[in-house]
Amino acid sequence: MDEQPEEEWVEAASLAQLRKRKRLGVTVAGRPVALFLVGDDVYALDDVCVHKQRSLSKGTVLNGRVICPGHQWLIDPATGRVEDRDECQPSHAVRIAGDAVYVDPRPRVLEEEPVKEGAQ
Repeated sequence: MDEQPEEEWVEAASLAQLRKRKRLGVTVAGRPVALFLVGDDVYALDDVCVHKQRSLSKGTVLNGRVICPGHQWLIDPATGRVEDRDECQPSHAVRIAGDAVYVDPRPRVLEEEPVKEGAQ
């Protein structure tokens, strides 16, 4: 019997599309996903914010952080971690092949608490 591949990558966009706007809302396996180009890296987060259900692809990227258009929460696009909050935005693995951006449709959510400075 054939085994299912461990990861089902979906072609979501082209790098050319993403380079124009630095952010792009796409649909991956029926799920709204926001793609972000930060420097030379591409990141994917669920497009619907965990807080106010706003579209993150309509937000901004500043100093390497995604700014939610709802309440200006700062989100680390690599991890989905929301700064100064306990919430975490689901993220997706991304890979690039040529000009194509592929996204793993299975969201990942960090469950570990970040280590606070001075904590022992």
